Amino acid sequence: MLASADVVSSLAVGVLVAGLAGAPWAWALTAVPLGLVGAKLVGLYDTDHRAIRHLTIDEFGTVATWCALLFLTTSLIVPGEISLGPAGALMPFAVGLALGLRALARLAWRLVTPPERVLMVGRGAPAALVARKIELFADVHMKLERVEDPGVHLEYQSGHEEAAMKEALAGIERVVLAWSDADPRFIERLLAHCRRLEVKLSVISPFRGRARPAPRVSQIADLPILEYSTWDVPRSTTILKRTLDLIVSVSALIVLMPLFLLIALAIKLDDRGPLFFRQLRAGKDGEPFTMFKFRSMCVTAEQELPGLVDLDGLESPMFKLEKDPRVTRVGRFLRRFSLDELPQLVNVARGEMSLVGPRPEQVTVASRYRPEHLFRFEVKPGVTGPMQVFGRGELSFEERLAVEIDYVENVAISRDLRLLAQTMPAVLRGTGAF
Repeated sequence: MLASADVVSSLAVGVLVAGLAGAPWAWALTAVPLGLVGAKLVGLYDTDHRAIRHLTIDEFGTVATWCALLFLTTSLIVPGEISLGPAGALMPFAVGLALGLRALARLAWRLVTPPERVLMVGRGAPAALVARKIELFADVHMKLERVEDPGVHLEYQSGHEEAAMKEALAGIERVVLAWSDADPRFIERLLAHCRRLEVKLSVISPFRGRARPAPRVSQIADLPILEYSTWDVPRSTTILKRTLDLIVSVSALIVLMPLFLLIALAIKLDDRGPLFFRQLRAGKDGEPFTMFKFRSMCVTAEQELPGLVDLDGLESPMFKLEKDPRVTRVGRFLRRFSLDELPQLVNVARGEMSLVGPRPEQVTVASRYRPEHLFRFEVKPGVTGPMQVFGRGELSFEERLAVEIDYVENVAISRDLRLLAQTMPAVLRGTGAF
């Protein structure tokens, strides 16, 4: 399926090159074999089966490189001269087409193939976390067949019970080990069984929160080393992030003005109340600021809140009502597609928020944070971010902290662009939109 998508993308690049060179259209066909071979050489067909979750957006850099190389090699073969200006202008189109077709290919694959059958070997919190992630992320494309206690597999491996292990893994395509007390020898022996029976093996790290494995791994001989980030965000990243915020927010406010007018009209026709909802939220370093949203609730929503939520009795400093009676008819539609969040672009332009970051929390709720929760205030809150992409309102407070801490400690422009690209699919899925 991926190769079929790449054939179309390669042919499109060939057509662009032939058109720019003024060559006969038949020359466009030369890009197809070049594209398939090139995609294989840069590894575009070797990652899906290796990773427990692989997204098309993960391939952005590789696909961009592949398109550039394909454009270059095809232009060397096709007769005629090509101007660099038009070619450079068309490259984003080629990259976008390739990524879009690959995303559609993966969606089609998930629709026509059954989920991967998974046996989880584990107990306690790690096993519960894995089961939760399989439930939340449909693109993982897995079905949890059963959960077994690690002690059972210790017995399998303590003697010569190959038949018992073979029976345990019958019909299983992947084993997920979610056990904090597993030692390397146990993993090595389980790996040997999985390799012999051609079953994939994924091991869940026992390190989470700020002790989770860092994305940077170095090595001295055979000794792997995890390099943790303990430094501030580079000034260059901060400047680029603010520049991106300004350009996108101001441009979006101008382009979306007709949509703003339609939303304003719908709100007024619904109950004739104010267009905007203003509320104090905790920003960077915990400083309060006034956040703007299109009003999606009745005018008396703030007065009715104490009757719906006991803030002092909350188990965790967070609340989200799945069927909030205060939400208006128009408000339900706005929330479903996150249209009520658009006025926050004003906060971004003013420098109070960023396009990407942790979700801004109400000041009254943030005042209940414990010291270990305060890391969320190390960066500006965002219009979108890890919470919105990875589950929105479905996430518990602990799950929300887990996805946000990774962002806060590894701020990068490339990560912001990736989360922005993932926001639209998350909005269309509607998971946790209430």
